[in-house]
Amino acid sequence: MALHPFIKKMLDSASAANRPALSAGTPEQARDFVAATRSALGAGPEVGVVRDLTIPTRGGKVMARLYRTQSQDEPGLVVYFHGGGWVCGSIDDFEVLTRALTQKSGCAVLSVDYRLAPEHAFPAGLEDAKDAIVWAHDNLVNLIGRPGRLVVAGDSAGANLATVAAADLQKRCAIALQCLFYPVTDSNFNRQSYLSHGMGLPLTKADMEWFFHHYADKAHWKRYDIAPIHNPELANSPPAWIAVAEYDVLHDEAVEYGEQLRKAGVPVSLELVKGLSHGFARLLNLLPEADEVVNKAAIAIRHSCTSNQAA
Repeated sequence: MALHPFIKKMLDSASAANRPALSAGTPEQARDFVAATRSALGAGPEVGVVRDLTIPTRGGKVMARLYRTQSQDEPGLVVYFHGGGWVCGSIDDFEVLTRALTQKSGCAVLSVDYRLAPEHAFPAGLEDAKDAIVWAHDNLVNLIGRPGRLVVAGDSAGANLATVAAADLQKRCAIALQCLFYPVTDSNFNRQSYLSHGMGLPLTKADMEWFFHHYADKAHWKRYDIAPIHNPELANSPPAWIAVAEYDVLHDEAVEYGEQLRKAGVPVSLELVKGLSHGFARLLNLLPEADEVVNKAAIAIRHSCTSNQAA
């Protein structure tokens, strides 16, 4: 399928404005750029209660934001980790998406502001993710006012943290679902999707290499807790819902990761999104096709928290 006209127009506008790639400057400049895009995304839907809080971790306290539904009778809690290549992004930058998941799923969402590289390189962000999940599990009744199920979710590098943490913590926390938008699952930049989509799109091969270099020493890139496609114990993973964009350098590794989870006996729902590029979930207010995929994610979250057997 051809690249969606909206995405093409967005890329043409960036090109006409000579907008540099995320990886063209410093981490702080990349963070400023991501923050500057917030206003173009519109507002997230109204929810019942929004509360900022802190989560204790082995590295100190991290900020988080809890979104409750209007009814406040949620069957579960989603612990969400935002994208940004482990280097940029914040809970504010992804508020449209986290509000939408709250409103559409009927579940509470806890968005975690984990520490970013290179100031806090691997494994700092992953440690924050694991500690936040354990804390949410142990405090779930206090957070949503009732017993419920726990879901782990994220996009891009946040999805990487989510799936690595979920596999390691499944026996400890009984996670009902891992909900992943275009996850980073490998450190191989020579896959066909990198060769086909590595330039001229919102996420480039150069961007990914830049992110990896900031996140961890190259000697560690094939560790399963950085590239979970190499995890020999994927069978420990919770059921997965994975959305994969057609025009994305991460396409091939995300598809293969889903296949490997299936081979390990993990239930997987793989959503192949035609015509869209990396990062589409944040565009849900601007693209009906993106909103439709977020709806599907919300349905999967709701089902995992309300069915007799989490799936």
